Amino acid sequence: MTLTKDHLITSIGNRLGISRFESSRIIEAVLETVKSSLSDGEDVLISGFGKFIVREKAARRGRDPQTGQDLTLEPRRVITFKCASVMRDRINGKG
Repeated sequence: MTLTKDHLITSIGNRLGISRFESSRIIEAVLETVKSSLSDGEDVLISGFGKFIVREKAARRGRDPQTGQDLTLEPRRVITFKCASVMRDRINGKG
């Protein structure tokens, strides 16, 4: 099962004993803060969970799969995630 934003909202509301509206506001605020930081090129570190890292990809040669024509792919930014060792241990049943 995939954990969705709706599941997070419900879980936070139940754990903290707050309304669905309030938990929704909390989740939205956290996600907006993370998105804003990543958009600005800043990494996001959540201790005990992991780090979202913004990486720069250089321009590179590519090929159009339909026509086979060579083309240049523009430089871009991508987000990678590095799991914290605490989380990795928990996922692997060591914590």
